[in-house]
Amino acid sequence: MKSSKKIDVIKEAKKVLRIESVAIDRLTDRIGREFVEAVDVILDTRGKVVVTGIGKSGLVGQKIASTMASTGTPAYYLHPSEGAHGDLGILGKEDIVIAISNSGESEEVLKIVPFVRRLGIKLIAIVGVRTSTLAKGADIVIHVPVEKEACPFGLAPTASTTAELAIGDAMAVTLLLRRGFTKDDFALFHPGGVIGKKLLTRIEDLMHTGTGMPSVYTDTKMKDVLVEITSKRMGLTGVYDRKDRLAGVITDGDLRRALEKYTNVLEKRASDIMTLNPKRIERHALAVKALNIMETFSITSLFVTENGDRDRPIGVVHLHDILKAGIV
Repeated sequence: MKSSKKIDVIKEAKKVLRIESVAIDRLTDRIGREFVEAVDVILDTRGKVVVTGIGKSGLVGQKIASTMASTGTPAYYLHPSEGAHGDLGILGKEDIVIAISNSGESEEVLKIVPFVRRLGIKLIAIVGVRTSTLAKGADIVIHVPVEKEACPFGLAPTASTTAELAIGDAMAVTLLLRRGFTKDDFALFHPGGVIGKKLLTRIEDLMHTGTGMPSVYTDTKMKDVLVEITSKRMGLTGVYDRKDRLAGVITDGDLRRALEKYTNVLEKRASDIMTLNPKRIERHALAVKALNIMETFSITSLFVTENGDRDRPIGVVHLHDILKAGIV
């Protein structure tokens, strides 16, 4: 290998991106009857989708299978070499096979085609060459040709694998929409990590209720208000009238402003210090929504309501509760 050659890195990187962008852009004119047929076949099958490919196309196939599986289409990746040595047993007669090969002549992929045909399994080929052996043996051909690879030697799969991946994403998203897949469905397939927590964690899972809710009455003396705020460790307290309706809130910020305004703060009542109309949120709302409200209004807590009853909160949720839950 020769020593490092000086090049304009930014210029070359932009060139690669332009080549791959053109490859994807030209695919839009090729989305037609065969793509629709492939989506319909997958949607109608009672089996699973088995994606196969070798080398870089195999890695693309793994990603396509993973995206489909996470968006409501049961899908697996099958390594063609492993398939030829016993793993073809994963295939059932009601399955669909998606085979990916830019040249359409990948030996490992072609070896499993006869078995797929014998089982009567529908074969969808994603290929760069329509006249290839794989294309000729497929029931449905999705043609994804590219003018050139981003690799200057035209050897390393670059634009071609980008095009394959884009077609796979288009197929997965189209299937998602056809199935009526929702955010709630997505959450069921992503229970772990930040995505799952954002889509699954609701306010009712985090809120403080009952005696855990800091609360005082409008006529409570400020020295007792301070005790309530300190003991509940939430930096605030709700202020209620004698009919147990929420009248306001006193936060640490309200206390600081009161100290600047009054020389006799401890002689005041809660109603003298409180802020009116505190922000509220429904108990069934997602925790991420509470976070957005807090960020918008620069506050750290929300009162939690149920069935639209704004006057009688059933809980309080604090910013720290959301952060501890790993929502962000």
